[in-house]
Amino acid sequence: MAGAKPLDGVRVANLGWVWAGPIVGQTLAFLGAEVYKIESRARLDTTRLLPPYAEGEPGPDRSLSNHAGWAGNGSVTINLKEPEGVELALDLIRHCDVVVENFAPGAMERMGLGYEKLRAVRPDVILFSMPAAGLSGPLRDIRAYGLSLASITGLDSLTGYEGGPPLAMENAFTDPYNGIMGAFSIIVALNHRRRTGRGQHIDYSQQEAVMQMVGPAFMDYVLNDRVSGPKGNKHPLGMGAPHGVFPCAGDDRWIAIAVTGDDEWRGLAEAAAADGAAFGTSGDYADHGSRLRNIDALHGEIAAWTAGFDDRELAGRLQAVGVPATPVLHIGDLLDDPHYRARGTWVEVTHPLGFTETQYGAYVKTSRSDLGVGHGPMIGQDNEHVFREIVGLDRDRYDRLVEDKVIY
Repeated sequence: MAGAKPLDGVRVANLGWVWAGPIVGQTLAFLGAEVYKIESRARLDTTRLLPPYAEGEPGPDRSLSNHAGWAGNGSVTINLKEPEGVELALDLIRHCDVVVENFAPGAMERMGLGYEKLRAVRPDVILFSMPAAGLSGPLRDIRAYGLSLASITGLDSLTGYEGGPPLAMENAFTDPYNGIMGAFSIIVALNHRRRTGRGQHIDYSQQEAVMQMVGPAFMDYVLNDRVSGPKGNKHPLGMGAPHGVFPCAGDDRWIAIAVTGDDEWRGLAEAAAADGAAFGTSGDYADHGSRLRNIDALHGEIAAWTAGFDDRELAGRLQAVGVPATPVLHIGDLLDDPHYRARGTWVEVTHPLGFTETQYGAYVKTSRSDLGVGHGPMIGQDNEHVFREIVGLDRDRYDRLVEDKVIY
């Protein structure tokens, strides 16, 4: 059917919390899945309490960072501390293809929502579990957040200034990384179910997925017995020279330049020579080996040259002669960048509470479908639809569960 989305007809119960779990739901929703985040006012998800708030007014429905990470997820409220809440969750899961959770191992079983319980109500269900270190092994019970995962996977050991101590990444970048990777593991499981009729329990270790990011350093150790450490912006395996970030004109403006071949070097040297910079003709930089041996001096000469230019203008000139160069954009630049605007990377949506918010557009794009995203979910916004129309509760039972704070 023209315009159909790849995951139309797939329904997801998303018990994932904070950032990683909801990003799984967001990615599936981009592709057409009907996703409902299960949460509760009995224990608000921490991201609902994160500033900045829309119009500066605090509230669980006004966290802009929450909305950016959860947009695409719907929301139903079930108090899973109540036995009737667990029963209600199972009633919903009976109508779902996928269940997502990122609790510690054993938490689902303790709540009465383990895989065998889910299979009893939906035999072909796909349960996607994404604990920090997987469901088995000595570290299965480790407590970790995104920043912790960057450390235990070796990633933080590679970040920092050359010769200095490791500098941890500022944000939990592993969360959205794992959310997107996890969503595609679910797509694989859905395809397997389509062919075989069988669901499965996916054991997704967040740290094992993040560990793929240190692949080059890992292979360097295996093949060369070298333990990599912080190298600043230099190429981790010495394959680029120059390879760094250099100052440009203006306040805190920079350009990234990475040269890995002779053609790129000639393009850089000729562009610099046109401005009177002579480093391209120096015998100290005649070939890759000499550039690598003298890389600090080379970087100093390039920095002296780039400092007089606008970052975007210089990047455009270098790109035109085949040199990989880009401006280092800050967040404001990203929002105003014409390329991202043209691709719908950012979209503006109106929230039911009346304010406008900027959201990530669909980072997955297909030729046959328009993959859009709406506002961040209000807590419990889908209660009536899900519990009355999908689950089939009559009005009296629905109202009683609301009054008893089971739907809460």
